[in-house]
Amino acid sequence: MSPRPAQSNTSDPEVSRPSHAAVPQGSKGKRMRRRDLVGYFYIAPAFLVVGVFFICPLGLLIWMAFNNWPLLGSPHFQGVTNFISLFQDTTFWDSFWFTTKYALVVTPAIFIPAYGLALLVNSRARGTGIFRTIYFLPVVIGLGTASLLWVWLLNDQVGILHQVLVRWGLLHEPALANANTAFVAVIVMVVWKTVGFTMVLLLVGMQAIPDHLYEAARIDGASWFNQQLRITLPLLRTTFALALIMSMVGSFLAFDQFYIMTGGGPHNSTITVVYWIYRASFTYFKLGYGAAMSLVLMTALTLLSACQLLVLRQRTD
Repeated sequence: MSPRPAQSNTSDPEVSRPSHAAVPQGSKGKRMRRRDLVGYFYIAPAFLVVGVFFICPLGLLIWMAFNNWPLLGSPHFQGVTNFISLFQDTTFWDSFWFTTKYALVVTPAIFIPAYGLALLVNSRARGTGIFRTIYFLPVVIGLGTASLLWVWLLNDQVGILHQVLVRWGLLHEPALANANTAFVAVIVMVVWKTVGFTMVLLLVGMQAIPDHLYEAARIDGASWFNQQLRITLPLLRTTFALALIMSMVGSFLAFDQFYIMTGGGPHNSTITVVYWIYRASFTYFKLGYGAAMSLVLMTALTLLSACQLLVLRQRTD
């Protein structure tokens, strides 16, 4: 007896339906190309802004650095002459070391009170928002306006702050007439002006830390100091990196406060790198030399920012 052949169940829809719908490759490729074009269209404005306001000026800056570029007349290519003159320029190196000293002093002077203020206003208590606003108010004032305000406060004839300091015996001459007191005055003004911004950055980082971490630490008997040391500071690593880079870069680019408050004096003791670049470019009309100094400063800031990111990078462990 011969075996019966297997009968196919054509009535089963799962068997009769094809497993995959056939999609023409041409239409799929067109859809992908259309999606790519839409993406390029959305990012085109950003590329245009970066190209016009960063790439093109950077290229012109590099080209100017290798030329003798007067304010009037035609530029002349001279190779690395500007860079050789730069490394032999004692004023440039004096201004560079002064700017480094200023950055190393003003950065912790901003961070320490900013961290304290962030801890103070990191509360849901009633009225905390008012104090946040008061501490942040100086940030909205322009740096030039703030510098002029402090020049008036420290004026030896009508300055209120000058009269108070003299009466307390803390000042015996105009504050901006002495190199040391002028340096301290600029730092105090900058701290007053910018501490609110750093406070907000740290406050945002603190509020992003889960509350249950502090609750578990309190249950384990950790003190407030240990909570800050073991929880808050490690979890604020990324925020610290951002604020530190912004503070250091801003300090190395300092110009307005020294230009308005001290004018580089007394006796050129408060000239920053950017101030010297400004003088070389627009007082002595050496635009090529100023471009070479700007290029060296930009390279130094890039390396400094990279080192800070490497040290303060967020670790997954």
